Amino acid sequence: MREAILARHGESVFNVVDVMNGDITVPGGLTPRGVEQARGLGSALRGRPLELCIVSEFERAQLTADIALEGRDVPRLVWPKLNDPLYGPFEGKLLEEYRSWAGANPSRAVPGERGESRYAMVTRYAQAFRELLVRPEVAILVVCHSLPVSYALGGREGLPPGARVPLAENATPYPFTADELETAVVTLETWLADPDW
Repeated sequence: MREAILARHGESVFNVVDVMNGDITVPGGLTPRGVEQARGLGSALRGRPLELCIVSEFERAQLTADIALEGRDVPRLVWPKLNDPLYGPFEGKLLEEYRSWAGANPSRAVPGERGESRYAMVTRYAQAFRELLVRPEVAILVVCHSLPVSYALGGREGLPPGARVPLAENATPYPFTADELETAVVTLETWLADPDW
């Protein structure tokens, strides 16, 4: 790849009530505002050549891509490695409850049965970005979730993952050159080799 455009999905039904959803079997699409945001993403991408779109398994990411790329013939791949985390007992609970737990526990801590540690999620995001870098397509759109986008944005600036990261804006295109994404991946991989929280 030469350029990857990372984007979080449009506002979802979970976003408006601030609850966690990492279970792909739980349906949850976009709000009317999220649909408009996805259309805005499409407008921002109009005229930009895209050879591939990669999405997570979640309905909200796939709907965002559907709307943003309406009328364009862009091949699609679904990458589970870009899914939102498995929240275990925090599934369906308020975001702030999970963030409070996350801030008080080390990166390898698992939040409970069917949950996933922050270390595990960073591992799969780094792997996904590494796989993205070797794709043959020149320009790729990636529609996923706030955490992978936020980790990539921080990593591009040399900032390792933290216990709490800022939320990425919904349906906002964040372009990365191959060199910028490589920097982000190296930052994540370096942290994974010696996590500091």
